[in-house]
Amino acid sequence: MTDFVVVPQWQGSASSRAMRLIDGALAIAGDLPRGATTIVAAPEEAGDALGTGIRRLSALRAAARAHAEAARPATGRVVTIGGDAGVGTVAALHGAGEGSAVLWLSAQPSLHDVASSPTGAYASMAARALVDPAIPPLDASAVLPATHVVIAGARDATPAEIASADTLGVTLLPTVEIEPIITALSAARPSSLHIHVGVDVLDPAAIAGVTDPVPFGPDTAALIGAIRAARDAAPTGSASLTGFSPATPDAAADDMGTLLRIIGALA
Repeated sequence: MTDFVVVPQWQGSASSRAMRLIDGALAIAGDLPRGATTIVAAPEEAGDALGTGIRRLSALRAAARAHAEAARPATGRVVTIGGDAGVGTVAALHGAGEGSAVLWLSAQPSLHDVASSPTGAYASMAARALVDPAIPPLDASAVLPATHVVIAGARDATPAEIASADTLGVTLLPTVEIEPIITALSAARPSSLHIHVGVDVLDPAAIAGVTDPVPFGPDTAALIGAIRAARDAAPTGSASLTGFSPATPDAAADDMGTLLRIIGALA
């Protein structure tokens, strides 16, 4: 059984069009099984940095608490549908135990720290928060071993993020080719795998509802092939999908077939 938790959070995004993430998450929710779907009431206010240098951190922490409460009663696999990438961090760390690993599929690897981030947005640090306790936590202080995080499809990595991956020991792959992903996951030998999909991992020809599209990405079939191969390689405990940002609520329908195929592979 799969439970779906929808978190229409926008505060972790750096985009001036971040509010579109609310429309995107709710549009997906409308096509999920009603009896298995919980919609979290994310904060409406922007929030405060709390002296950390991370924009809107107070609102992100409030959303993380609501997210955890919604996910805790679930009896099966939890697939979280979110707005910005910070939702993926919470989903990955919720219930993560010894031996857990994360496959993070996104064009932008989110490996900045507070000093290197050009925006101060949590989404720019979301994957780094999985392994680096220096990033102020949202709802959990536990982190994973860096060798247990594999970031793939990251063709828009900055020099600072590439350096971070090397320093931390995170696997950073520019494509979603199956063999390098499986090799990295096999080295980690995870007891449980979380798969996170930022929809910007797809080529812009495959999806329109992305705030900052990055060319030369995989098509839908290649992405789903990578997800299925990862699920065959390690027990998948949970998953998340974030970053859907349609231009209008009505435009969301144009991408829904693609998104539901990906969610079906995650679930």
